[in-house]
Amino acid sequence: MKRDPELVVALPGGAPLAAALARSLRCGWSELALHQFPDGETGVRIDASVEGCCVMLAGSLNQPDAKTLPLIFAADAARDLGASQVGLIAPYLAYMRQDIRFHPGEAITSRTYARLLSSSLDFLVTVDPHLHRVHELGEIYSLRTQIVPAAPLIARWLRSHVPSPWLIGPDEESAQWVAEVARLTGAPWTVLRKTRRGDRDVSVRIAGRERWPERVPVLLDDIVSTGETMLAAASLLKRTGMRVPVCIAVHALLETQAYRHLLAGGVSRLLTCDTVPHPSNAIRMAPLLARAARQISTNQNARP
Repeated sequence: MKRDPELVVALPGGAPLAAALARSLRCGWSELALHQFPDGETGVRIDASVEGCCVMLAGSLNQPDAKTLPLIFAADAARDLGASQVGLIAPYLAYMRQDIRFHPGEAITSRTYARLLSSSLDFLVTVDPHLHRVHELGEIYSLRTQIVPAAPLIARWLRSHVPSPWLIGPDEESAQWVAEVARLTGAPWTVLRKTRRGDRDVSVRIAGRERWPERVPVLLDDIVSTGETMLAAASLLKRTGMRVPVCIAVHALLETQAYRHLLAGGVSRLLTCDTVPHPSNAIRMAPLLARAARQISTNQNARP
């Protein structure tokens, strides 16, 4: 089957990702042109021909409120200008935390955001979205989706750099990532019990009796934001006489001060995948994202 020509269009902040994807896909790319009007409205322009192309909008959705309207405008413009398909490659997918109504009157933003993106796009490729009570993206997204797992690349890094790891999830929600990396590396693993009293007030404890003092502890989670959970876990390991841990996260949502605080708080190193641009990025996801994007764009009959 003949494949439509591909074009990668960089969303705000997505130029490095777009360039890397274009290299892997061997196609062209263009940066989305933005214009801010005095009243705060945004104009967008695609400075490349999209007619007959599979247009892949590329960029992580950290700080999503400023990025989402340009994304929707760009998708609509590409379709109006004759694109055969319009997809989104967003290594980090926003608005996945609020998957239930925790308090009366709250919006379930994961579902609202999913409806918004699904109405504007044909497909979505992302890396390890924060799935908790929603078990599959297809439960809330009605477009074609493909998840690229980071676990194989994290496991490869560990095999090359940490010969004898003990994998530790800082809370119960991290178990799915920790268990998979442990399976791929053959390392022992455990998950801590976390009590959260606020965004920056958490405590953790080791639930079981198993200890691996001869191994290097590796704290592993999907998202690191304030760093408080990782700090609490590192402090616990120090108190129990364990080695200084390595910290690995898929998505780095850390601000500069939180990053410095984490490195100064008893962590030997923090490394992340490059799903969100950050100084800690050490694992490149673009080749796998490009492969997934090509697969899903050429399989237009796949079920959402």
